[in-house]
Amino acid sequence: MAAERRGRAARGLSELLLRIREDGKDNIPEHPYLYETDIAISLVGGSCKSPVERFWNGSSAVCILQKATHHEESNSMEESRTDDAVCASEVLPKETPGALALSVGRAKQLISFYTMVQNPNMTYLGLSDVGVLPPLWVRCDGSDPQHTCWIGAEPLTAANRLTGLNIYTVSCDGPTADKTRFANLEELKKEHKIRHHSSVVTTKGFARYELIAGAAMEDTIAESGSSISVDITWNGVEKILETPPLISAATLNIALESGDPRSPVFHLYRELQLLLALAEGLKLGVTEWPEPSESESALKLVQEFLTDLKKKLDGDCTFGNKNETETIKCDTAAVDSCIKSIFGERGDLDFTEQLWCKMKSVSSYQELIDCFTLVIKYLQRGEIQPWIHQGSSSFLSQLIQQSYLGKVEDVPLSGITPIQMLLEIGLEKLKKDYVSFFIGKSRSSLLFQDYFISTSVDLQEQVHRVQKLHHMLEIMVSCTGLLQFRHENLFPLTQICMKYYKENPLDEKHVFQLPIRPALVKKFYQNDNPEVWKVEISSGHGQKEVKTTWQVSTSAPVEHGTSNNSGFLSDSTVNGSSEERLYFISMTQCSQVHFT
Repeated sequence: MAAERRGRAARGLSELLLRIREDGKDNIPEHPYLYETDIAISLVGGSCKSPVERFWNGSSAVCILQKATHHEESNSMEESRTDDAVCASEVLPKETPGALALSVGRAKQLISFYTMVQNPNMTYLGLSDVGVLPPLWVRCDGSDPQHTCWIGAEPLTAANRLTGLNIYTVSCDGPTADKTRFANLEELKKEHKIRHHSSVVTTKGFARYELIAGAAMEDTIAESGSSISVDITWNGVEKILETPPLISAATLNIALESGDPRSPVFHLYRELQLLLALAEGLKLGVTEWPEPSESESALKLVQEFLTDLKKKLDGDCTFGNKNETETIKCDTAAVDSCIKSIFGERGDLDFTEQLWCKMKSVSSYQELIDCFTLVIKYLQRGEIQPWIHQGSSSFLSQLIQQSYLGKVEDVPLSGITPIQMLLEIGLEKLKKDYVSFFIGKSRSSLLFQDYFISTSVDLQEQVHRVQKLHHMLEIMVSCTGLLQFRHENLFPLTQICMKYYKENPLDEKHVFQLPIRPALVKKFYQNDNPEVWKVEISSGHGQKEVKTTWQVSTSAPVEHGTSNNSGFLSDSTVNGSSEERLYFISMTQCSQVHFT
């Protein structure tokens, strides 16, 4: 009877996994499937984040098994989730993740069912050739002595034929600062050899260091959600938590959010915010004016600017933009000398660009009209003959060109006209600012510049592309100021950013990756503790390769491993002190089941 029940349960799982496999051929199903009455199965793949990606590097879609949150029939469960469906990887409802974990015994039972239906020798089950099913991972509650948090199974194939399974077991413990609880590398290697009957093993190390903390900017990054870290890999690990050798391979990871007030290009960020407000005003018909960046009104600044320009034309004085010079000095006073040598205000601002600098503190629609009314009067009277850049195509530039001929048309400053006029001169100014850096200062190629400064698209899209330029600038300035990057490092990073942003929308959470030499950033991590450190012990080749991975990390490697289970969490202090870095310890072990 027990064997029959097992057979029925295994066949039921096989039928459901086959259905999930078929449903997932075109698109990942957005709903979980109910197995028996207590198990929810979600297919995770595509762009969805996998909860087992830290332990398994497979690229195919994977089935995640955990407790069902209610006991409805499979069909009704699907229907209830389609209208408000979420990414299948978000398999954590409002309940705490730990409440969704299954007992280790139940997880092993599910893995055994999976093994049975995949094994072509189990003919008594009466199953036709089911082929290769998706890999399967079961969330566990860590109630066993090993604190098992995941058990997984992955098919092994050769020449499109199923030959066996990789069975994975992931255990987790911590957090703890007690390094006596850390494994010994030689013992790990010995255990691996005994378990897999191998005489030779190889080791590979991995370490991730947060570089921002080393650059004394930790508080800023914590507030902004930005991070700069380095991933380092090397072969031939000699001891647990060893510092990576300089011959290692390293990748810099950069995720940066714009708008940090301490950024040396924050003044440009403020200008960009006004640009975005104007673009939104054009689109919606209502403009929300940002907080003015100057204490004096925009109208007063424009009046003084025009008066000085008129005096220059009259020959009454040597024209000098005193206020602008003072502003520039104020903006850059606190900037590191390294940054100042890389990025600073351009010295070739034309009339419209200087006018933008005065009008960027405009605080109302009426003040905007008053400013442009004043400028147009000066042009119509011939009291100023301003200089503008060749190729400037804004409406105001056209009026200035008309003033050279002594005929300036009357402009009805109503509706969206004044908003669009200010948006146009701001766009032209900021585009030149960014190009000045990427072409003049970082000496990047023109490979993708035409895309970012093109005027062949509408104003909304032009603003969107300028946003991308600003995000790239923030990244370059941060790497220059925090990591002391030089041109040879900035150049490839710029190309990576430009390529991404030519093909993708703005995404300040995207992680840009740059291969580097460890020596370039060693001084930032050599005396610091890693955020993640792991060693991978492997033996065998090809399909017969098996690995044991031991890892420590400052964050919990599994979201359901931080429950209130007293057996799962250990004391977070040692000898009453909490000064030591706390680490979670996890281990992934692999074994194989061969069918032929």
